[in-house]
Amino acid sequence: MSQNISFFIFLLLLFQTSLGKAYAFKILQTNPTTNTAPILSATGNQIYCPGSSVKIVTNMTITDPDDTGIDAIYIQISSGFVFGEDVLTPTGVHPTIVSSWNATTATLKLSGVSTQPTYIDLIAAIEDVEFSSSSVNPTGTRNFSISVGQANYLPSNGHYYLYIPNLGIKWSDSRVAAQNTTYYGLQGYLATIISAEEAQIAGEQTTGAGWIGGSDEATEGTWKWMTGPEVGLTFWQGNFTGFTTNYAFWNTSEPNNQGNENYAHITAPGVGILGSWNDLSDTGALSGDYQPKGYIVEYGGMPGDPVLQISTSTSLTIASLTSNSGAIRCGSGTVTLQAVSNTGIVHWYDTATGGASLFTGNSFTTPTIGATTIYYAAANVAGCLDTSRIPVTASVTPKPVLTSASPYYMCEEAYTVVDVQTSLGLMFWYDTPTSTNPIFLGTNFVVPNIHQNTVYYAESNYNNCLSDRISITINVYNTPDLTDEVLVLCEGDITQLDAGNPGMIYAWSTGATTQTIQSNGLATYSVVVTTPAPESCSKTKNFSITYLSQPIISTIDVQGLVVTINTTVQSPDFEYSIDGQNFQSSNVFTVIDGGNYIAYVRETNQCGSDQEAFVVIAYPEFFTPNGDNVNDNWYIKGANNFPTAEIAVFDRFGKLITVLNTTNLFWDGTLNGKKLPADDYWFIAKINDTFPETKGHFSLIR
Repeated sequence: MSQNISFFIFLLLLFQTSLGKAYAFKILQTNPTTNTAPILSATGNQIYCPGSSVKIVTNMTITDPDDTGIDAIYIQISSGFVFGEDVLTPTGVHPTIVSSWNATTATLKLSGVSTQPTYIDLIAAIEDVEFSSSSVNPTGTRNFSISVGQANYLPSNGHYYLYIPNLGIKWSDSRVAAQNTTYYGLQGYLATIISAEEAQIAGEQTTGAGWIGGSDEATEGTWKWMTGPEVGLTFWQGNFTGFTTNYAFWNTSEPNNQGNENYAHITAPGVGILGSWNDLSDTGALSGDYQPKGYIVEYGGMPGDPVLQISTSTSLTIASLTSNSGAIRCGSGTVTLQAVSNTGIVHWYDTATGGASLFTGNSFTTPTIGATTIYYAAANVAGCLDTSRIPVTASVTPKPVLTSASPYYMCEEAYTVVDVQTSLGLMFWYDTPTSTNPIFLGTNFVVPNIHQNTVYYAESNYNNCLSDRISITINVYNTPDLTDEVLVLCEGDITQLDAGNPGMIYAWSTGATTQTIQSNGLATYSVVVTTPAPESCSKTKNFSITYLSQPIISTIDVQGLVVTINTTVQSPDFEYSIDGQNFQSSNVFTVIDGGNYIAYVRETNQCGSDQEAFVVIAYPEFFTPNGDNVNDNWYIKGANNFPTAEIAVFDRFGKLITVLNTTNLFWDGTLNGKKLPADDYWFIAKINDTFPETKGHFSLIR
């Protein structure tokens, strides 16, 4: 007996320091005892009404065959905890029990005031613990673990998690230390975290940060769990840009694999994401946030572990809507809203508070509404009074209204603008009642050139709310039947110009207002023909007149035997002749011999002709009076054709040398029997009184 008391005193001394606490826990767990573990059982899975305070259990029992009490009971919000909102509060009068609430770990500790409390007192205190949330609209489920030990209990997997402070401990040493502990017979190991629930209870809700059982020491970048039931399981590949193969919770930009960092460590509070992981070397830093402060031991799941009932759990499901959706309609009418509750029935209201329920069920069809209206949905269960109503919007988009002055009228081959006004939105125009491809966008629709009555359709779109599609009839009036004319007249001729279309209104470019007018020498005329009112459709007819010139001979040029007939104007329609029989388009002729000729010119479209007589004087340009009987004399070729002609020959000084006529037809180059020198000589030929004199010169060559 004395040995047991001494051992107990030694343990109390060890518990006075944090290091002693760790060693005491280890000693307690590694020294088997015959003490039977208590069995805890609780009921009370209930519905939580927002704004209320609800007991976490409806019935609690603790069965222990060899003890009547225990040092403490730990009640923790093991999952779903919202820091700053959720709280566990002891109620009632329990003079032997003292409570301590840790808002960081979400743990309420119940222990004795001065002595070990009895199970009876603890059960009564547990049954008076209440949960409440300060949130107006809390959601989700809160799970509560009730345990006889201070290790955190996770009901979803039945495991326990205990943070053990140990400043500067290596990862390799912490793995050995964890393996050397037990918790009520459960084998300890450095924690392996394979779910978000584990990450929260092992990381976020611990009082410090420390080692967990992950490492990539075997292969850089391949992170595996090195402890516990998951030993050898790969949970991450790569650095901070890598990927998880099941679950991982690395801090931002981690793991970065700097400095041989091969071991996983939960970050210190205040460093990045709460409860997230970082990679460190086996020793970590010597001080600061990255100095190891301890390690996290996990219990449960190992082969040979006993089945314990030292913990129990309950839950509260918060009555709330798990989903809701509004709806939108175009124009007045009913709207169907949706809402789903995690428990109970959905009630619908038209006010945020108070008032009677309009409808019960997940789908609520509103009364006919003409404007956007907010309704309220609430999860309704026994004991909850719809304290948390969620607004759900029944949206009504105003339906556009169109106004128009249909029908419209327009003239064929013209255009018109159709003005249809809309109360809202943007106008679209279609060519069929059901077409989805608009042909025009906007209120002022410019109707294209159409030739028959046509119906178009207008529709307005306001935020995908469509107006009724209306029809717009365009009546088309026929325009006068007119065709432009091109006329050809001889110069000086006149003709009658006719606009046609009797009984119309006429407006000529000359100012005339009759159906027909006489041309007056202009090259172009136009007339606007308009149908009588109310159509008043106008069309213009154009007349283009080409006047063909009358040929008039101006001069006849004779150069030797080459004759050119010149006219006062040039025209491709003129034809020329020197015999009156054979005409050609060229005005140049070459005659065989001198003589009297007549020049003819005529217009090919019968627009007149002209003629004029002319004489061709043919003479050699030189002669050689050397007695060889070749060019020995100078004479006028065909002089016999001019019986009255006289040709006077002069030297360069104007001295008359000889006169040629019908009795003296040639000159031999002498004067009074003497040979004249080689030189240029001149002549004047007078054919008769009708033709002008012809002058020229020639050369005498010796």
